[in-house]
Amino acid sequence: MQETWRWFGPDDPVSLRNIVQAGARGVVTSLHHIPTGEPWPLEEILERKRQIEAAGLSWAVVESIPLHNDLKTRSGNYRQLLENYQTSVRNVGAAGIEVVCYNFMPVVDWTRTNLAYNLPNSSQALRFEMTDFAAYDVCMLQREGAENDYPAALLTRARQRFETMSDEERALLEKNIIAGLPGGEGSYDREGIRQAIAEFIALGTEGMRDNLLAFLQAVIPVAEEAGVRMCIHPDDPPFSLFGLPRVVSTADDARTLFNAVPSPNNGLTLCAGSFGARADNDLVGIAREFGERIHFVHLRNIRREDDGSFYESEHLDGDNDMVGLIDALLEEEQRRAREGRSDRIPMRPDHGHLMGDEIGKPGVNPGYSFGGRLKGLAELRGVIHTLETLRKRAAS
Repeated sequence: MQETWRWFGPDDPVSLRNIVQAGARGVVTSLHHIPTGEPWPLEEILERKRQIEAAGLSWAVVESIPLHNDLKTRSGNYRQLLENYQTSVRNVGAAGIEVVCYNFMPVVDWTRTNLAYNLPNSSQALRFEMTDFAAYDVCMLQREGAENDYPAALLTRARQRFETMSDEERALLEKNIIAGLPGGEGSYDREGIRQAIAEFIALGTEGMRDNLLAFLQAVIPVAEEAGVRMCIHPDDPPFSLFGLPRVVSTADDARTLFNAVPSPNNGLTLCAGSFGARADNDLVGIAREFGERIHFVHLRNIRREDDGSFYESEHLDGDNDMVGLIDALLEEEQRRAREGRSDRIPMRPDHGHLMGDEIGKPGVNPGYSFGGRLKGLAELRGVIHTLETLRKRAAS
């Protein structure tokens, strides 16, 4: 697999030089300064590509060209937004970048309640705590009908938790949930998120899925012409939040997308941490079934809890079978090689623990510390090297 690294542009405290030092060769990035919904000019893409290549790296994946909410609801000025998106895809292809990761999550992008969860070794991880999330939804946001979306025991714990929170803890919880995390699509205030939630709840799951399929039917032909492989990121976490519809959470969801738009340019970002937050998602099975559609991989591990809570664990020590997953992906790369395909699967160490002198250091993006991802990449590289070596020995 091609080793890549998420980079948030020139203002990222982790520099391109650091990425070279980590041993990655590909960069995963976006034009974060362009407002969501605006078309990406070719000259802006080429300038960012020039910066990356000047450091001896390649721009392997665009992550992402974000979708405006009006595209997801097919409301407002969505026709112009769709044309803008098609223009961006064409320009990315003209710049020679072949993979675009994107997501179709409503309102909130990837969501965590605690960005500094203390681990036994004194490092810090990202955590999604269901009790805290329910406390925010029911007691702070006071979303209409929220009480109906949680079991009675969880509601009791959530209300008790809320009563014990200080004003500072409540403000931090709200910030973590709705202010936007790295690579996300923006932030909300409390009234703004209430309105957005109500709009998507009215749309419903089938309406949301229909809008995704309509988007794909309009964009995938453009991607084919541009030589771009689109790969959708699963919902994170892969279950409903705020009563919102989720349409990319399971293998069944992926089958629906691929059956409706069968082009090989309509693909999947296999995010192990996102899919893996559901115990009923078989990561190795997903990798084997959809191998030819997997255009990008996020390798991350998690520890699940019975109520839906989870935290991001060591890359090789969690509930996800990381070795089995990597083995299945290497098999897919071998299959592609036998078919004469040259495209490798870009992978990146997804998120990393905050450790060492980065703890408390200002400017470090949550989940995107240098040391934690460096450690994760080294561990994943070891697994890949070992499995490839064993394959070579078995073949000789």
